[in-house]
Amino acid sequence: MGNFRLQKVEHQITQIVSELILKGEIKDHRVNSMLSISAVEVSRDLAYARIHISAFLKDRELGEAVEGLNSAAGFIQRQLGKRMRTRNTPKLTFVRDDGISKGFEVTQKLKELNVQQQEPGEDDPSGSDSHT
Repeated sequence: MGNFRLQKVEHQITQIVSELILKGEIKDHRVNSMLSISAVEVSRDLAYARIHISAFLKDRELGEAVEGLNSAAGFIQRQLGKRMRTRNTPKLTFVRDDGISKGFEVTQKLKELNVQQQEPGEDDPSGSDSHT
């Protein structure tokens, strides 16, 4: 199957599953609208799809949300089957993606380093002792 076709299917899955999460159609109490789909990987034969989930949640809460999505995978797969125009609907697996939280941590550390570098010190060229 062509790469373009796989990308199109991945995009459709992202849209449909995002909509199900956002509208609260997944009735598992562990799944909330703060979840985000960071990536979808579909096998070449469309038999399997791995959906990466991230959020600004605590580690435990994100893990529970992914468990909730995996327990609702059958329902979500049926919804995909109704809305997609493919011969087969892929079997879904949800995995946690810590990319957003890791990126946030790195950004915070960079900000802290920047603040430390901007504090006046002995080597600060903008200090009152500089000669022009």
